[in-house]
Amino acid sequence: MPAISAEGLERAFGELKAVQGIDLGVEEGEIYGFLGPNGAGKTTTVRMLTTLLLPTGGRATVAGHDVVSAARAVRGSIGVALQEAALDPLMTGRELIRLQATLQGIPGAEGRRRADSLLERVDLADAADRRVGTYSGGMQRRLDLAAALVHEPRVLFLDEPTTGLDPVSRKTIWDEVRALNDAGTTVFLTTQYLEEADQLADRVAIIDSGRIVAEGTPDSLKAEFGNPHIAVQIADGGVADAEEACRRLGPLLPPTDARTVAVEVESGAADIPRVVRALDEAGVAVESLELVRPTLDDVFVAKTGHHLLEEEDEAEEEQVGK
Repeated sequence: MPAISAEGLERAFGELKAVQGIDLGVEEGEIYGFLGPNGAGKTTTVRMLTTLLLPTGGRATVAGHDVVSAARAVRGSIGVALQEAALDPLMTGRELIRLQATLQGIPGAEGRRRADSLLERVDLADAADRRVGTYSGGMQRRLDLAAALVHEPRVLFLDEPTTGLDPVSRKTIWDEVRALNDAGTTVFLTTQYLEEADQLADRVAIIDSGRIVAEGTPDSLKAEFGNPHIAVQIADGGVADAEEACRRLGPLLPPTDARTVAVEVESGAADIPRVVRALDEAGVAVESLELVRPTLDDVFVAKTGHHLLEEEDEAEEEQVGK
């Protein structure tokens, strides 16, 4: 039985259809990446799967339990860390995790043991007796993750756990997600970061406007959408000659700037000598050359007509402006 299953899952807010007939299945022990821009329906889907929001259509099960008729059983089987951590700033990290253990019905001594172990695990042992309000954003995310793990859930939902974090904090979260998965935890990870989905997920679903538009392993998705290409930056005045030379080797791709020529190739790195030789024979001066492989953004563009990378940039600017 899948750890998570959804059939025709829908959620409408009045006339707005935020999630439109999602079908998915997540196997036990997987890291499943749910990739899409802000407003695509990621968080709404997670809130339905975690029983925080009732579906308006379709059905879903988590850990074998229906999210509507067996909501309590679902909640007992999952851990949840949402985008905005609901942490009391006046409590210490240790107090908060111990409270979470008590709320989960874990006896006192065992709850204290788990709290201390989890704080060590997420690298917060030295800050355990500081008030949460003094924690950085990355520390608060790690504390929220520890709180979600206190009852040792079978399935962990992480809703954009690294949005707005610095690279070091982001890597710390990534390492912990991998460690949890290695220990057998199924992870449902929503993200708007291409690299995060590529690095962590066993399988990825791309969601846009409330619909899943592509699903598969990161490698299989990228392999569906074109061959690698070689991007060559040309010295001033040689672009036309470079285009003529490269056109004989493969299809030219739309230029990214006025001095770059990009040619699609079939063999990847093995085609670099052919391109270099053709440009040399044409007397073209090359400033740089790069082999570019298809990315998840290429998949996103092919399926939706716009770049997820643009959405990432906007999200980063919003965080900086806060």
